[in-house]
Amino acid sequence: MRARIRGGDQAAFGQLFDECSKAVYNHAFRLTGNWSAAEDVMALTFLEAWRLRARIDPEGGSLKPWLLGIATNVHRNVRRAARRHDDALSRLPRGEETPDFADEVVGRIHDAERLAAVHRAYARLRRQEQDVFALCVWAGLGYAQAAEALGIPVGTVRSRLSRARRKLAGAGEPPPPPRQVVGDRGPDKEEIR
Repeated sequence: MRARIRGGDQAAFGQLFDECSKAVYNHAFRLTGNWSAAEDVMALTFLEAWRLRARIDPEGGSLKPWLLGIATNVHRNVRRAARRHDDALSRLPRGEETPDFADEVVGRIHDAERLAAVHRAYARLRRQEQDVFALCVWAGLGYAQAAEALGIPVGTVRSRLSRARRKLAGAGEPPPPPRQVVGDRGPDKEEIR
């Protein structure tokens, strides 16, 4: 049988597998302590045995010791490869922990709701008040810069911004009744109520 395996006879090699596979598997299992890893070692052992078949001594007894020696070397190589793999992984930079995205989604929903409320309140302002509010509050311009950008006096910017802030402060409440100036058309002017 040694000569036939050495010559590449597949049937003779199949017979060797049938006779020795259980012993090789058990040896691999004792080495690895894992059924799946033992199957891998056994498969690699027989692949390596087929590759090395030309080295078989034509004289001798059972090939089981030869196969168990190959299995021992295969296990050593597999273990070394696993250790190298683990070492390589340990050298990779650690990824940051991914936060739970649910909190972010909830935050975005609340932000979208607040933004919609801001836009609803902003839409209730007059166009001139919107312009002043956008420049002074959102863009961060000073009164003089906003006045320059809009081509209006600084006092007008201040009064429009003041009115816009008052309207926005009460945006969550029903709007107050409009103020009226009584008697501003006649010679006797009255105070604003």
